[in-house]
Amino acid sequence: MKDFTRELSFKTSRSSGAGGQNVNKVETSVTVLWNVLESGFFNDYQKDLILSKLKNRINADGLLFLTVSESRTQLANKNKAVEKILDFVNHVLIIPKKRLATKPSRNQKQKRLDTKKKLSEKKENRKFKY
Repeated sequence: MKDFTRELSFKTSRSSGAGGQNVNKVETSVTVLWNVLESGFFNDYQKDLILSKLKNRINADGLLFLTVSESRTQLANKNKAVEKILDFVNHVLIIPKKRLATKPSRNQKQKRLDTKKKLSEKKENRKFKY
């Protein structure tokens, strides 16, 4: 897990929604900006992964941005935004293992056939024979 918080920049704005006069005078909403292209923490391959998988969050200038206004305090929103952006990027960098195709063993096949045969015999015995 890479911590690139030194490369993040922040903007604050007034949150929307309910909150009375407090909303009108306090800038609690926090937007985190991170320039993916100029990052020194990641190599070119990792940057390409980030750019391709988070393309709807990255603008034309290569800035990844995320706005958080969940809390009533600016500091809590800032911490939440940093946590979210770190999670996004670190989750993108995890490359899933390729699935290896496997076949059922001979014993598993035999067990399946035996179970089918028992069920068939059970149903056959329920029928009325004349």
